[in-house]
Amino acid sequence: MNTSARRLFDDLRTLRVVVIHPPGEDRGVLEEQLRRIGCPVRVIWPFPSQLPTDADVIFFLVGPEIRTAGNWCAADTAATLIALSDYENPTALKMLVDTQAHGVITKPYRSTGILSTLVLARASSGYQQRLYSKIGKLEEAIKARRHIEKAIRILMDAHRLSENDAYEHMRSRATNLRVTVGEIATMVIDAHEAMEKLGLSPPSKP
Repeated sequence: MNTSARRLFDDLRTLRVVVIHPPGEDRGVLEEQLRRIGCPVRVIWPFPSQLPTDADVIFFLVGPEIRTAGNWCAADTAATLIALSDYENPTALKMLVDTQAHGVITKPYRSTGILSTLVLARASSGYQQRLYSKIGKLEEAIKARRHIEKAIRILMDAHRLSENDAYEHMRSRATNLRVTVGEIATMVIDAHEAMEKLGLSPPSKP
C-alpha cells in the first residue's frame, strides 16, 4: 500500500459515522462493512427529527420518515450525506434529489461498493465545502466593495475630493491605524449617519 492510499484509510478510520436505518439484515451488512473499514459507527432509529451534529458521515434511509424530519439537506450540514435507497420510483427519486446527498447506495446492500461510495462521497462533500467557502468569500468581498464605494461617495460629497483621493485618504488612515480599508469605510459611514440623525450633516458642496 502506497503512502497516499495509507493516508486515505487512516483518514477513514477517524470518521464519525452515523447510520440511520431500521434493524435488519441490510443494516447489519452496512454496519459490518463500515466497522471492517475501521470507522466508528453509531446507529440511530427511529428517524431523528434533525440532522445529527456530531457526525462526519451520515448514512440515512430515504423513505416516508424523511418527510417529517424538517431540514434534511446537504446544505444544512458539514457532514457527508450518503442516501440508502429502497426503491427508484419517482417519489423516492424526488426525495433523494431534495437531500442533495453526496452518494447513494441501493438495496440490497453488499459489502462491495460501500468503500468506494464512501470515498467518492467524501471527495464530493469536500469539494462542495470548498466551493461554499469560495462563494462566501466572494460575497463578502462584493459587500465590502459596495461598503467602500458608499464611503468614497460620502467623502467626495463632503470634502470635494476626487474618487481616487477619497480612496487614498481611507487607505492612508487604514495604514496609520492598522485596520482594513473596510473598517475605515464603516467609520466614515457610521459618522455620516450619526451626523444626519443629529441634523448636523453638512450640505453637499457644489
